Amino acid sequence: VWCKGVYFILFFHLWQIDLAQPLAPQGPFDAIVHKLSDVIVEAEHDSQSQQLLANFETYVSTHPSTVLLDPLPAMTRLLDRFASYRIMNWRICSPPYLEVHRASDLPSIQQAVMAQGLSFPLICKTRVAHGSLSHEMSLIFSAGSLADIHPPCVLQSFVNHGAVLHKVFVVGDKHFCVERPSLKNFPSRSLWSVCTPPTDIIYLLSFALSCFTMSCCPISLDPLSQAVDALVRELRVQLGMALFGVDVIINIHTHTLTVIDINIFPGYEGVPQFFSSLLNHIESVLDKQTSTTSSLKTTTGGPPAGL
Repeated sequence: VWCKGVYFILFFHLWQIDLAQPLAPQGPFDAIVHKLSDVIVEAEHDSQSQQLLANFETYVSTHPSTVLLDPLPAMTRLLDRFASYRIMNWRICSPPYLEVHRASDLPSIQQAVMAQGLSFPLICKTRVAHGSLSHEMSLIFSAGSLADIHPPCVLQSFVNHGAVLHKVFVVGDKHFCVERPSLKNFPSRSLWSVCTPPTDIIYLLSFALSCFTMSCCPISLDPLSQAVDALVRELRVQLGMALFGVDVIINIHTHTLTVIDINIFPGYEGVPQFFSSLLNHIESVLDKQTSTTSSLKTTTGGPPAGL
């Protein structure tokens, strides 16, 4: 293909897989890029989705040479905020949180909040981190309002961050930062005893912030850019994934980079040249796989088992 005096060699053939049909006749596939979040979630209660997922898993298990972006077990883990928050709580700066597995008496929840060192206000998030309901969160200003939560859910201390959310989009070994608007700062817990909010019940919030991009270009978090680099490297190892997003804020009091959520295959809105970055990553993975296969052939005198 020729464009303005520059030649491009196109070697990727892209097409959509029909999960309702056998996958083998549609292949072979060098790599599959997918976002089966809906199917994984629906498979818990829908037999048709269970069959689609089973067919896909069967193909993947019988074609180990096909590169999968990303592995299904890793994606499934991120669909559960209980699991993803445990990852965030390990060697990663994140706000104190509490898993609420089931409805119980109010004093027990209040005691657990105190034991975990949470402070008001609290953000209440659904356990399932996918779908429209996962974006509906509650802001809780008092212990009495804990009676209105709907388990299973996660309670997380709200951290004042200057109403700016930094979304980090990861594509393989590259990442991009985009600013989004966020919640304003709130008075500390001690002030709420003097200045009570207009109502003492949960404030329901619907987050559709992806539509309101403050900066459509990558931004620098200097002098915290090195912290972001280290964070992404750590998460890539912990998650075993190449395509994910991280919601981070900067604590206005401590100026530390704080992770508040991890997202599966985000929309990458505001990220320039996402598709070219994705293709570069796929090319890199396939080259590495080819190199490994050639090395094994040389060492063993034949192709590795299973390929």
